[in-house]
Amino acid sequence: MNDDHRKIIISRIIDYKQTESPQNGSAPGSPFQRWLFYLALIPIFIGILFMGMFFFSIFLALFVIVAAGIGIRFWWLRRKLQKSGRFDGEEKYVEIEDAEIIETKTNKPGGK
Repeated sequence: MNDDHRKIIISRIIDYKQTESPQNGSAPGSPFQRWLFYLALIPIFIGILFMGMFFFSIFLALFVIVAAGIGIRFWWLRRKLQKSGRFDGEEKYVEIEDAEIIETKTNKPGGK
């Protein structure tokens, strides 16, 4: 019985390949029907395009809000550090005019 099932499937595949159309007997549509189908797809495509723009604008707005929040937080921390005197915004460099060189001697066993 298993072999009969395989024969049926193989014969259907062969029939499908030879006719290159489904077995339900539907013929491909006329050019007029194809153009009507494509014209019906245009409003669907426009609707999908508007939905994509809508969701992208929501994503962009959320991104701007989060970026502004992070920027305000950094600004607040910088302002707080400047008020405390720990952060001056400019690096302070101290110039050393004379440096004293200190030599150290180590006594190694077997040395001079």
